[in-house]
Amino acid sequence: MSYRFNMKKPVELDKEYEAEIQDMSRRGDGIAKIEGFIIFVPNTKQGEHVKFKITRVGNRFAIGELLQA
Repeated sequence: MSYRFNMKKPVELDKEYEAEIQDMSRRGDGIAKIEGFIIFVPNTKQGEHVKFKITRVGNRFAIGELLQA
């Protein structure tokens, strides 16, 4: 599913979420998905179930800060 500029994102800035790290980015950040929306979570590894706080929401992805692995 592709998110467009005017669509409501499934995550909100400064809110906490839990998800499994499904993949790794080229930069080495973990990639989680919530309702198909990509969240990059630095300092995580594939397969980990993590808790993170959203620090940035873009049009096509978000950035999360690791709270608990």
